[in-house]
Amino acid sequence: RQERKFEEFHDKNTKLYRAFYREMLMYAVFRPLIYILSILSLMIVLWFGSKNVFDSAISIGTLYIFSNYIRSFFDPIQELAEQFSTLQSSVASAEKIFSVMDEDEFIPEIENPQKPDRIIGKIEFDHVWFAYDGKNYVLRDVSFVINPGEKVAFVGATGAGKSSILNLIGRYYDIQKGHIYIDGIDIRKLSKKQLRGAIGQMQQDVFIFEGDIESNIRLHDDIPFEDVRAAAEYVNASHFIEKLPQKYKEPVTERGATFSAGERQLLSFARTLAHKPAILVMDEATANIDTETEILIQEALEKLMKGRTTIMVAHRLSTIQHTDCIMVMHKGKIRERGTH
Repeated sequence: RQERKFEEFHDKNTKLYRAFYREMLMYAVFRPLIYILSILSLMIVLWFGSKNVFDSAISIGTLYIFSNYIRSFFDPIQELAEQFSTLQSSVASAEKIFSVMDEDEFIPEIENPQKPDRIIGKIEFDHVWFAYDGKNYVLRDVSFVINPGEKVAFVGATGAGKSSILNLIGRYYDIQKGHIYIDGIDIRKLSKKQLRGAIGQMQQDVFIFEGDIESNIRLHDDIPFEDVRAAAEYVNASHFIEKLPQKYKEPVTERGATFSAGERQLLSFARTLAHKPAILVMDEATANIDTETEILIQEALEKLMKGRTTIMVAHRLSTIQHTDCIMVMHKGKIRERGTH
């Protein structure tokens, strides 16, 4: 794909170059043109005004005022030229924002969803077929049952359909055939808010927001600080938080650039635990950790998974060998299942 990607980049780069070139050309023509017009106007005023002064038709003060009027008239126009590039950027940004706002919801919310008191965490796939494009199936007739509190791992080659199963549980896509049940209710009959609120997701690439550590764990939900601290202590995140100068109020840069991969992962564990999910979904959550934090993370994982339905995709044997069941995926089908 190298050649095709190079052509794509070259095409976009050329378009960007031409856009900048047109912008600079307009800027280079517009500003000098306005400046020349202002000088010409001033010359005309001084030429005719001085003749009127010598003929005693107007005073020197009136001529001086009119020369100032000319400057005041052209100054805002020159300022407009200065703001031209900013205006262009603002229009482009507004176009992007409105295009996102106008986008239709990919998975629409049903009008009268079923609302169970709480989600316990039983998951059932019943002859599920799924394709991202509606044609090429990435899951083919997949069936399994995960009981509340069970820990199940999915393994297999890249493209076998492991991450697709995790995406379908959170209903980020709708399936073409079959049914997916949570606690015996078809997920298409549940509200997305309740469904996703019951799922704690931990990804390989953890997103840390700008702010402080407390707000990153709480995520703007009404969670008491005691619960935030308890969650951090429970998953061993307090080991590094307590060493920071401002502890839970320590400022965090965007994407958590000042933290190691392991520390970011521990923060995500604390965030997940603070929201008390019934189902844990982990997609390569331990792939990017450093060896120093690995023991802390393994301990945190064991605590997190206790009493919760856990589904994980992992290639690290240490993460999955203690699970209740390992399912081997191959070309969209479950080929084997059993304990380690």
